Amino acid sequence: MTKLTVLATGGTIAGIAGSAIAQDYRAGEIGIEDYLEKVGGLGLEAELSGRQIANIDSADMGPAVWNALHPAILEALADPECSGVIVTHGTDTLEETAFLLDLTLPADKPVVVVGAMRPADAVGYDGLRNFANAVRVASDPQAAGRGVLVVMGDRVFAARDVRKVRTRGTEAFRGFPRESIGLVTPSTLEWFGAPWRQGKAALSDWYDDLPEVVIVYVHAALCAEEVLRLVGEDTRGIVLAGVGEGNMPERVRQELALFAQNGIPVVRASRADEGLVDREPEDDANRFVAARALNPQKARILLQLLVAGGITDPAAIQRKFDRR
Repeated sequence: MTKLTVLATGGTIAGIAGSAIAQDYRAGEIGIEDYLEKVGGLGLEAELSGRQIANIDSADMGPAVWNALHPAILEALADPECSGVIVTHGTDTLEETAFLLDLTLPADKPVVVVGAMRPADAVGYDGLRNFANAVRVASDPQAAGRGVLVVMGDRVFAARDVRKVRTRGTEAFRGFPRESIGLVTPSTLEWFGAPWRQGKAALSDWYDDLPEVVIVYVHAALCAEEVLRLVGEDTRGIVLAGVGEGNMPERVRQELALFAQNGIPVVRASRADEGLVDREPEDDANRFVAARALNPQKARILLQLLVAGGITDPAAIQRKFDRR
């Protein structure tokens, strides 16, 4: 049987409400050993071994857990008997963890991130099916070479594309610019294309200490003073969650251009759920970077890695954001 390593970080998939119909619940209550015992009766065609990395609400996810999770994945991938890794995760920040791992892990074995929208004791708990689907994906040799994958609601997403778009319901995730790249059930798997990263190493080095990058959220009547209050002495990068195609008030543009001229990279993203942010003629003079298809939270992750690696030139940063 295929041998898979399951690394647990908590979230709703391991949550408990105490009632089958309660709305409130506590994330990260079920330990990995108990969870694997729970899924043991599903008849999954894989040998699973588990390790608890954390057991938290994913709203609390950050470097402390990432710095434990990343080496644990590398250790599992280095085991010749391990065919793939599954990471259980809360859905609120799942896309950020998945994207960070996608940038910093090799693509020679499957790494699948999975979560749930309902706690384990709720009516219609989706965690067991999502987990069974994740096992199907991680067990498939064709999953290798696609980077980190996310499995939610019978769909397989690439980490670069996936985003949470709904607060409720089991179909809470979508992909942009690519929608799902596969459909999966516990017994079937259909890919929509060939692997695109086969045999490729990690796209970025790993850094234990990520620099501070702030997100400026544009709204009507945003003033430059709000931006100045947000950007501190330790800030090493700025991502703009702009209106429309990464737009902002003129006074805000002037202040951000000053930061960019002084060596703090500024990336224009959009607060809109879907849409490309292309370069515009003023970007050269402002020294701004266009986020392309990345939303603000993913743009922040990529910019943190680039700045940590000493890449601060806007043209060099733009080339990284242009990567397909």
